[in-house]
Amino acid sequence: MANPSPLANKGLSLATLAIHADEHLAPVTDIAPPLHVSTTYRYVSNPDDLVPYTPPNATDPPLPHVYSRLSAPSTSRLESALSAVLSADTIVYPSGLAAFHALLVTVNPKRLLITDGYHGCHGTAHLMQKLTGMEIVPLDTPPKAGDLVHIETPINPTGIATDIASYVAKARAVGATVSVDATFAPPPLQDPWKYDVDWVMHSGSKYFGGHSDMLAGTLSVRDPHKAAALRGERLYLGATMGNMEAWLGLRSIKTLELRVARAAENATKLAGWVESERLREGSAASKVVEKVTHASLQEQTSWLKEQMPNGGGPVWSLLLKQEIMAKTLPSKLLLWGHATSLGGVESLIEWRAMTDDTCDRRLLRLSTGIEGFEDLRKDLETAFEELAKL
Repeated sequence: MANPSPLANKGLSLATLAIHADEHLAPVTDIAPPLHVSTTYRYVSNPDDLVPYTPPNATDPPLPHVYSRLSAPSTSRLESALSAVLSADTIVYPSGLAAFHALLVTVNPKRLLITDGYHGCHGTAHLMQKLTGMEIVPLDTPPKAGDLVHIETPINPTGIATDIASYVAKARAVGATVSVDATFAPPPLQDPWKYDVDWVMHSGSKYFGGHSDMLAGTLSVRDPHKAAALRGERLYLGATMGNMEAWLGLRSIKTLELRVARAAENATKLAGWVESERLREGSAASKVVEKVTHASLQEQTSWLKEQMPNGGGPVWSLLLKQEIMAKTLPSKLLLWGHATSLGGVESLIEWRAMTDDTCDRRLLRLSTGIEGFEDLRKDLETAFEELAKL
């Protein structure tokens, strides 16, 4: 692991690691991490100490910073913090799709088994298909050796969870590789490593950033040789995270547990309330809402309780009775911003057809923030009442 935190194996809590795991890399005495903007760094002045470049490997100690496409102070600190938080060597990228692209490049699968979910990953997969001939097949296709089984859970945009263990068992039986996109359930909500997966990715723009002001992606792996290969490949893919984004990530990761727990709690309560209102005869929601989806509303089977013991994620969805209702509802809300993306401290709602041409046009995706639950509930209630009058 590059620059591993000395705190990583001391049994510390997630909250403590998120705040302190990068401090061994602090080059100054500032409590708040400073912003480093340089792209290049001076070599040592003593000629005897100059060491020619060699590609990264799992056993070499981290090199001094040379050029920011290789490493930089802020990105190294962020990787150290995330590696401790995610319990695996974690490499950062400029976006979630850059991380997914890096995954496809390094695994180079014969087939990609993937379900519906974030349409951007499908777009990236089709670009890889043009280059490599990789087949793209449904997730429930029986896997074969050489396949990559890619599980997105909970899934975008509905927030429904998928049984990781069941797919891992099928993949292991034939020698396939398993990756999990855990963007919608970051720590402390879900730990994919419990199920012996090979790779875990996140769109760090969402909950690792948490303030709707940075793009990032992460790819985590427990095999040190694969991690070293990723760093070498990232150099030539040019998929390097910017200094400003890494600095914003360092700021944000410190409050990860607080933000995620509060947002997930709000989402679970709101989804449950809307579902109960939908079923209540004569209510405004019963006239507007066709379906509510969230992991907390799934049948609470043993695998789901084990996989997500702290409840569902902060994202859920509404399927309204008519397209015009879905198109109109966001304009009736005061606190829920109508915008794409998710994971910020503020609550957002999106008429999903604005960015996804494959979805039902009656679908609304809700990214729940950390505002007061009752404020968010009343805002939805008022909007349902106004829609019911149309």
